[in-house]
Order: sequence, then C-alpha cells, then structure tokens
Amino acid sequence: MASAILDSSAILAVLNDEPGADLVIAIMDDALVSTVNYAEVVAKLVERGSTAIEAQSALQSLALTTMDFDIALAQRTGVLRRETMNRGLSLGDRACLALAEREGAAAMTGDRSWVGAVASVEIRLIR
Repeated sequence: MASAILDSSAILAVLNDEPGADLVIAIMDDALVSTVNYAEVVAKLVERGSTAIEAQSALQSLALTTMDFDIALAQRTGVLRRETMNRGLSLGDRACLALAEREGAAAMTGDRSWVGAVASVEIRLIR
C-alpha cells in the first residue's frame, strides 16, 4: 500500500523548490500519482514556459509511480463533485481524493480547502 497519493500541488512544490517540498520528497518513493494529476503538472509547467520535452524530463527525474485513471476512479471522481462542490475542488483534486480513498492512503496537497472535504480520506498538508 502506498503511504500517500500526491496532488499536483505537492509535485509542483518539489519541482519549484517551494515550502513543503521536503515533506513530499521524504515519502515520494512510496507514493502514487493519478495520471490526471500528472497531466495537471505537465499543463502547469508548459503554461509557465517549459517545452513538452522539458516538462517530461522534469517529471521523469522524480521517478513518480502513476496510476491510470480508470472507469472506477472516473465514476468516484464524478460522484465526489456533489460532496466537494462547496469547496471548489477541481476534477484533478477529486481524482486525487478518489485514488486516495481507493488505496486507503492519505492525500498530500498544499490546498487547505481539502481538509474535511471527504470524510474517508486523510489529508496531509505540505504547508
């Protein structure tokens, strides 16, 4: 079992050497990332000026273990919309939470609005 599921904010904290990066690095070898959150990180890197190759290289350097976004995760992510709507959680946020719930692992994020959003998922804030 994974020790944590990483949100895109946790991965970006490592790539950008932001506060909380040390907490993420400490568990990265035993963490999982949804392919949805992986895509979010690529999007942010490209949005900030990286080429596709640079973004790919940056993520490969982290040696993340990804989990495919399958039908079961898609279903749960969709259902979580109602439960989290008042907090403004995105599709990527809900994908991370759905994977954490399925894996019985904590979700690591920099987003405080996640705390208490889904009763069945432990939230670990990185900052």
